[in-house]
Amino acid sequence: MRIYIDSANIKDIEKVMNILPVDGVTTNPSLLAREKTNPMEQLKAIRGMLCKGQELHAQVISSLAEDMIIEAQHMREVLGEDIFIKVPVTPEGIKAMKKLSALGVNITATAIYTPMQAVIAAKAGAKWTAPYVNRLDMIGADGVQVAISIHNMLTRMPASSELLAASFKNVEQILKLAEAGAGAVTVAPDLLEQLLYHPLTDKAVWDFTADFESITAKGSTMREL
Repeated sequence: MRIYIDSANIKDIEKVMNILPVDGVTTNPSLLAREKTNPMEQLKAIRGMLCKGQELHAQVISSLAEDMIIEAQHMREVLGEDIFIKVPVTPEGIKAMKKLSALGVNITATAIYTPMQAVIAAKAGAKWTAPYVNRLDMIGADGVQVAISIHNMLTRMPASSELLAASFKNVEQILKLAEAGAGAVTVAPDLLEQLLYHPLTDKAVWDFTADFESITAKGSTMREL
């Protein structure tokens, strides 16, 4: 499973990247707005933090297909041709996806709430399809099951598209998708930190250290022996 940081905050991204082996960063207009700075400059700063092979996903704002295409081309010129352009699964968005994919643009279909939206986006050329798991739960649907259904449907399609699930409330949602073999998730920094944490891990480390120091000295490591 590929794991992405869902954030536009430089400090949060840096903190996570210093610890976890992530595959890139996803952003959206709302995340960028929280930073209260020039959105393109913020994206350029995030882009500069990424290593080879790590992806940056950023969304177009235009509502008409022709304008989305122009906007996407500008974003590629500024941020690099390997950027993933997020396009919503509106009728105009699907029109734009078809034309952009024909031009070799990397596309992430976003604002997905149904499996069929993901299927159509995949057929239009999207490399990633991003359903909103917890937002589905909030309207009474089973977000995890919708995402799993999308994953299963995409794996049976000839189109080269994968699931990139977004919008999570807890680790359990992510675990269920991992068990189902989902392609990728994008997760807020605070929840990403919880993926690694367990109180018994901390206790085990404390016990190991205490036992070691009982036969050496406080603060000792293998370096002193």
